[in-house]
Amino acid sequence: MQFKRHHLEGIKEGSITLAFRKWKRPTVKKGSLLNTAIGRVEIGNIQEVNISIISELEAQKAGFASLSELIQLLETIKEGNIYRIEVAYHSPDPRLQLSSKAELTDDEFGALKKKLERLDQYSQTGIWTREVLEAIRDHPLLKALDLAEILGRDKGWLKLNIRKLKNLGLTISHNPGYELSPLGRAYLKKS
Repeated sequence: MQFKRHHLEGIKEGSITLAFRKWKRPTVKKGSLLNTAIGRVEIGNIQEVNISIISELEAQKAGFASLSELIQLLETIKEGNIYRIEVAYHSPDPRLQLSSKAELTDDEFGALKKKLERLDQYSQTGIWTREVLEAIRDHPLLKALDLAEILGRDKGWLKLNIRKLKNLGLTISHNPGYELSPLGRAYLKKS
């Protein structure tokens, strides 16, 4: 479940407490914590609703200027049911503290190396983690499409796998592009 930046800011400050999505089936569960650009967002109650019962106030609580603006957006998606989702800011993103670590002990390096080897081992496309980390190091802030072209990979594949590296604290996402975190630089330096 993705949010636009201004919706995330509203969630963090508490002015946005709802989201509406049109899905074939929900992609999140009550109690889920989503890592986002502003930190963790907690998912509350999820309820399938008819578009006709959404109120003007609910549209505003979802960050829209009007109900008609929300309905117009929902109607751009042809298939699916409409879901009303309660959302709330939960906490800072724990990956930020992890990614800021600039030094690695031998044990920390070994544990991280095992995690990356596991990603490579279970990949259907073979070993990729080091190649992607080095490409990000050598081409900081490059758009995903351009980075994928350099690597000879699909953009969707690349974004999915960079997210895995980010979850380990190795990369930082920007708009546009990516860079190695201090932890990512420390890992490559030590390997």
